[in-house]
Amino acid sequence: MRIGFADEFGNNSFEFETQGSHFIVACILVKDAEQVSVLENQAENIRKKHFQTGEIKSNKVATNHTRRIKILQELIELEFSIFAVVIDKRDLFGQGFKYKKSFYKFTNNLLYKELFRTFPELELNVDEHGTNNFMLEFRKYVEKNHQRTLFSGIEFNQINSSSSIIIQIADFIAGTIGYIFDESKESEYSQEFYNLIKPKISVLNNFPRKLTVAEFNESAVDQTYDSRIAEVSFQRIFDFIEKGSNGETQINDQITFLKLLLWLQRANPRSSYVSTGEIMRHLNYTRDKPMNEEFFRSKIIGNLRDKGIIISSSPKGYKIPTSSRDIDSFGRHGNRIILPMLNRINEARNAIKLISLNELDILENPIYSDLKNLLDK
Repeated sequence: MRIGFADEFGNNSFEFETQGSHFIVACILVKDAEQVSVLENQAENIRKKHFQTGEIKSNKVATNHTRRIKILQELIELEFSIFAVVIDKRDLFGQGFKYKKSFYKFTNNLLYKELFRTFPELELNVDEHGTNNFMLEFRKYVEKNHQRTLFSGIEFNQINSSSSIIIQIADFIAGTIGYIFDESKESEYSQEFYNLIKPKISVLNNFPRKLTVAEFNESAVDQTYDSRIAEVSFQRIFDFIEKGSNGETQINDQITFLKLLLWLQRANPRSSYVSTGEIMRHLNYTRDKPMNEEFFRSKIIGNLRDKGIIISSSPKGYKIPTSSRDIDSFGRHGNRIILPMLNRINEARNAIKLISLNELDILENPIYSDLKNLLDK
């Protein structure tokens, strides 16, 4: 079982000029407990040399780039690897991410999928005193959502960074990656920082990146996933988005919704439904006049379905179908609505025909020809 020590850089603020453009989670990976002991002893010597009695902390070095380089040069000689998720908040589609709850949910989903898909057996240690509590929220998320049927094993521990020098290294690496990517931290030293840590990086995932069907196929962990269903569902959405809006507000809203659904579903390891409430929070964040749910269901969801976009729905919300189970949900939804409605129309039609001795048929109008043929059959 691999052993990981994780810490984060950045926060959920979208005030890029003052609060930074990126949110980063860095995980120091070690092969086993024996190597942990060796690493701790070696890192302790580096700590004493550069930080004396204090912890190894990126913010203690801050913009002293020469000092950071010297510390990195010694750290990279140690035996560990780096796993990191780098989220560019500037490209997160949907203003609702400015809500801390929505942002944490997105990043929790994303980190969970990427980390435990890559390392199905992992003991993860995090600082119990996170500056923005992200790791504490992540632990709650894992405890709630982890499924033993998907992953072989996971252990999750909270420890104080003062008693774990490897978590201190994770802090330093996360901060260094911040000085590589974050627009408020970038400098002429950024490339040198990257070159130094590059040999230690096992995985560095940048998000968001251009969406493709292949990526969804590659990252799927849902055991019911069907690439054929996913292919047609996603490709129709990509084609629709690619065509653009021609300036029409309604189509703009539809594209916004589809992009949002793609990002949220992409981050979710189990491809669960996205609730109507969460979608509406995102869509209405910057609207002068909030969109109501009736308009959303008829003009956004309904109209997209009329155009051939396949969207599954359930009492839990909406999703892009990726399995026969999702398509069944879509069919059940239609079955609940369409058959009762057809039956009501048919009952009314028969009642009028009966009272008029077949002289009056409410479906005689040519605009009802398809409906009339369907009921006649």
